[in-house]
Amino acid sequence: MAKSLDPTDVHVGSRVRMRRLMLNLSQTQLADALGITFQQVQKYEKGSNRVSASRLQHVSSFLQVPIPFFFEGLPHYADGSDGEHAQRVLADFSKFIATSDGLSLIKAFTRITQPDVRRCIVRLVVSLAEQNVGR
Repeated sequence: MAKSLDPTDVHVGSRVRMRRLMLNLSQTQLADALGITFQQVQKYEKGSNRVSASRLQHVSSFLQVPIPFFFEGLPHYADGSDGEHAQRVLADFSKFIATSDGLSLIKAFTRITQPDVRRCIVRLVVSLAEQNVGR
């Protein structure tokens, strides 16, 4: 029987990947900085291996973000669900940021500091997506 991935590990891994890509770093560059193999970085980013607290501290330092960054947006499962929906959403997100368009969009969007401008952009994208459904 296949081991199911923990939603928290998947989320943390996707945030590691997102930040690494935002800094234009390869998995090998991150691995070298951490003293591990790029295969281990791949496992962290997929959520198949859990990042220890000490390793997360090193990742946080190298990627120049505070530790809470890796947990931002983490869904809470008070209803006892196993987080399968969250895993699908995170998988879609990981695929999106792996594309050059997705990464460019994220980089540009994070440079926008005005909340009202960000909200306008989100509304625009949602509107365009709704118009595009079924085409």
